[in-house]
Amino acid sequence: MNKNLKYLFMLSAMTYFLQGIEALPSQSLFVYMKNVLHLTPSTIMYIGSITGIAWLLKIIWGYLIDNYLTKKTWYTIALGSSILLASFLGIYGFALSALIVFLTIASTASSFRDVAVDGIMCIEGKKHNRCGQIQSVQWIAITVASLIVGLIGGYIAQHLSYKIGYLLLLPLYLIAGILIYNFKEEKIIRKTETIQKTLSKYKVLYQDKRFVFMCVFMFFYMFAPAFGTPLAFIQRDMFKWSEMWIGVLGAITSVCSIIGAILYYKFSRKINIKKWLLFSVFFGATTTLCYLIYTPATAIIYGILFSVIGMIIHLILMDTMARTTITGLEATSFALLCAVHNIAGTASSLVGAYLFPIVGLKPLIIIASLSGFVCLIFIRHLKLEKLNHANAC
Repeated sequence: MNKNLKYLFMLSAMTYFLQGIEALPSQSLFVYMKNVLHLTPSTIMYIGSITGIAWLLKIIWGYLIDNYLTKKTWYTIALGSSILLASFLGIYGFALSALIVFLTIASTASSFRDVAVDGIMCIEGKKHNRCGQIQSVQWIAITVASLIVGLIGGYIAQHLSYKIGYLLLLPLYLIAGILIYNFKEEKIIRKTETIQKTLSKYKVLYQDKRFVFMCVFMFFYMFAPAFGTPLAFIQRDMFKWSEMWIGVLGAITSVCSIIGAILYYKFSRKINIKKWLLFSVFFGATTTLCYLIYTPATAIIYGILFSVIGMIIHLILMDTMARTTITGLEATSFALLCAVHNIAGTASSLVGAYLFPIVGLKPLIIIASLSGFVCLIFIRHLKLEKLNHANAC
């Protein structure tokens, strides 16, 4: 492995670790919204959709990163913004409306860092047949961060304020700043072009049929009415679980997810993508139905058992997305696929928030399970045989 590729592994890991650790205040924010502001599950789900809107606009960030300044410059600007926002949110108190605005801006900074690093990952990953391995390292990093969030975030939620969570992020942002400062980005010479000419290159995004079908498949693969927030209320109100125990359970499931990511790192170049994607659809429908029986015991069992295979399936999807990117437009095309992924997630949250008060939890779970099969209509158009790792570039 050459030196530049090692730097890519390190930078990718640190970027995804930050994405995970930025959830440190989230559990205490949930408690604040539920117990102090007395918001309903649907309202909290709507707020989550609003603050995550930046992740739906990743194609725009990809266009900017592909065509203006450098990836290192964009990363530095986004990181500086994160430092300022964490300082504000950690020191000052804000009304709910202002808090939503700040959380949305913070989400935008995080998504910019993500797109910049993923653009490099797609270029170097395809060149060295390392997409799966790089993404395994990324998701090990983000899951390790989730483990830390589960333990420390639970304590903060139970004993402290969400402001402490934001202040604890500051030293980690500074470490990322040191890494990006020392990272040597390959110099790119861009020809001076009009915006119209630059945009004309992006016609391929809708002219490439396989790429278009990948976007459609991605949406229906990810879309299912969400019901996670009502389960979070059940854990607190019916199971009487403490915030600390919820955090510990999250840490346990994170360890299981790390095991899944390690397994994918080892076998990623041998897996048959088409077979595993087909399996994942039926696996997802089955595991969703399991939540019809939700008790303290089953909640723990589901979290542990589903985490390992769930991470493997997630990485297969990410790997497929990276290998489907369009040469020369890696940052934009991967960002578009991720945006579709996130749009589906936001739609899931919004539909779940709408349906939950109308149909109740159990019918919502059944609807979510059945909706997963729609993506099978499009899977044959993806030509996944060309992406199998044995024949990958």
